[in-house]
Amino acid sequence: MNPVIVTNPPRADLATVDKLAGFGVATVHEAQGRTGYLGPGLRPVHLGSRIGGTAVTVVCWPGDNLMIHAAVEHCRPGDLLVVTTTSPNTDGLFGELFATALQHRGVRGLVTTTGVRDVAELHEMGFPVWSAAVSAQGTVKATAGAVNVPVTIAGQLITPGDAILADDDGVVVVPRAEADQAVAASQARVDKEDATRKAFQNGELGLDRYGLRDKLTQLGVKYVTAEEYGL
Repeated sequence: MNPVIVTNPPRADLATVDKLAGFGVATVHEAQGRTGYLGPGLRPVHLGSRIGGTAVTVVCWPGDNLMIHAAVEHCRPGDLLVVTTTSPNTDGLFGELFATALQHRGVRGLVTTTGVRDVAELHEMGFPVWSAAVSAQGTVKATAGAVNVPVTIAGQLITPGDAILADDDGVVVVPRAEADQAVAASQARVDKEDATRKAFQNGELGLDRYGLRDKLTQLGVKYVTAEEYGL
């Protein structure tokens, strides 16, 4: 990895990102073909937040948060900081002081494959974080990394300026160029789910609505009475 800081990359339209955030992570993930999910390893430090932002990416060395300091300067309102390391590491690279600096610049939250600390303070100040761990382990500021370069988390490519959505279900990325398409697909999915919800409220079974009775038959599932089964 070459040490580099890329300035002012193109960003997804923030109004479009906000629309995506309103649908929620699970809906957007499904709507874009079950892609973009950053895996079960990233969990919210506190439940109850649903946000979207444009990615500012950071690559740090394990146990070293120098490049997060460098990234703060390149954040603007509506951004969401995405931090990863050159090899797996769960040290507490991020805490309340970083959040204070980012909040001042209008950054909406943090997604990191590392650990975070100062959890109580982060909750009190309303700064949402999704991380791989909570850790008090301290760090150094000694090694150059990169800011605003493409990164990969859980097999998903994140390019600076992509839409990042995060809620209690996890985190999903939507490529900047596909954001409008994802809005349309997500709305279509919501409309379909609304119709299904009404059907379930009226007593229809998923077996019938989804045509699953034939699937059971194809798989050799048989219905027998309790007596026939020996109960």
